Amino acid sequence: MASVARRSFLACGLGATAVLSLPPFDTAPLAVVSFGGLYLLLERSSRWQNGLLLGWSYGLGFFLGGLHWIGNSFFVDADRFAALAFPAVVGLAAVLSIFPAVACAATTGLTRRGTWRAVALASSWTLAELARGTMLSGFPWNLAGYIWTISNSGMQAASVIGTYGLGFVAVLASALAARAVERDLVLPWRAALLALASMLFTIPFGIGFLRLSAAESTTVPSVQLRLVQGNIPQAMKWRSTERQSILSRYIDLSRGAAGIAPTHVLWPETAVPFLIAEDAERRGRVAEAAPPGGALLTGAVRRALKAEGDGYDVFNSVLAVDARGTVVATYDKVRLVPFGEFMPLRWLIPLRKLTEGGTDFTPGTARRVLSVTGLPPFQPAICYEAIFPSDLPADTSAGAKAPAWLLNVTNDAWFGASIGPYQHFAMARMRAVERGLPLVRVANTGISAVVDAYGRITASLPLNVAGVLDAALPSALTGGTVYNRVGDVPLVGLSLLALVAAAYRRRADGHP
Repeated sequence: MASVARRSFLACGLGATAVLSLPPFDTAPLAVVSFGGLYLLLERSSRWQNGLLLGWSYGLGFFLGGLHWIGNSFFVDADRFAALAFPAVVGLAAVLSIFPAVACAATTGLTRRGTWRAVALASSWTLAELARGTMLSGFPWNLAGYIWTISNSGMQAASVIGTYGLGFVAVLASALAARAVERDLVLPWRAALLALASMLFTIPFGIGFLRLSAAESTTVPSVQLRLVQGNIPQAMKWRSTERQSILSRYIDLSRGAAGIAPTHVLWPETAVPFLIAEDAERRGRVAEAAPPGGALLTGAVRRALKAEGDGYDVFNSVLAVDARGTVVATYDKVRLVPFGEFMPLRWLIPLRKLTEGGTDFTPGTARRVLSVTGLPPFQPAICYEAIFPSDLPADTSAGAKAPAWLLNVTNDAWFGASIGPYQHFAMARMRAVERGLPLVRVANTGISAVVDAYGRITASLPLNVAGVLDAALPSALTGGTVYNRVGDVPLVGLSLLALVAAAYRRRADGHP
């Protein structure tokens, strides 16, 4: 029992170590220590129950270390929610740890010890991450593939295999490197495995170097964007006494910056605390920030009469408002944040959601492409919609054009100066690489930025400052990317095939 406790504690520490390999720490070599150490622990486990416990312990350290900043949001309204911060963070980590637990149980239960177990760990980990990003409402935060955001070159292979695929490579290379130090291997096999692990770590950077060496930096003609970062504290955002001053701040920032006159102005998620779509007076004021012939794109709350019954559906939306005050395009957020935008199990949990108002938001019907005068077609992603790799191919069945760029409006003010906003920005950047589309990100407190189709930051505003960013819109890649065409289907097939092969090898060697 003492040995089990020690190994579980070690697994928890290895999980926490993995967080340091991810943004914003970017100590990528620690991924080898973390995933390699997990493999060595599983090598000393012969039963799937042991793998389940070790995987859950690893996940607990990983998610507590990587998501502790979520607790900050409970202190925005401390009187009501502060007492829930600790149990909420621990509970979330405990539930998310089920995914690595199942992955490690499959690794130990289906395979024999040795090199095949390293292959099985990478495969089962990847399938578990895909499940975590899909099941229930999905939460693909801090995927293993984000270790490659350490450099622009490291990210580029995501254009072929996606972020989940880069995670597969990272876990496999780490496990093979750990396998190479085990005593049962003769020297030639050790050298071969180390060479293979080194090659797996090197190939993505080589792909990136070649890809970026041929990259061209072009922009869309006649488009000049102005990104406005209001830096409104979350505790102030919905106070009735502050509403006019918040609106005035955004208008003044939009109109007062020197430099090239913008063709389009962009504000962040729920930038102003009004229902501007139905408030003609304040929409007229908002229109003051819209350039003539262009438009203002802003995050906003909107509502619509329910299709059935009384009352309203409330949406977290992106609105495009022209200089006459007309709403010319609308997108409603599809992926809502549990507890923040709606209360799951409301019949069981007698609490209001963390955000303002007691009414749950209603999800939009589909990810859509918007067209606004003077801009190429674009796909909005509100807040954490930008962390879902598989969501970004938009619905163009109704004849909409394919998107030429991505717009991410967000409000990370809930999380202060923690690591959360940096993680969020890194994940959004990877969507640009996967899709071969530039990304424009407008955040209330930051990080606001323009990112080209290779994931390179062309302009940015730092966290927790108010300011304006004037920038051209980078061009999309001609022909898109391999990942944009095939998605994660080949990776799922490869991972399943590798697990079947590892399990067959166990049976062929006479293991039950």
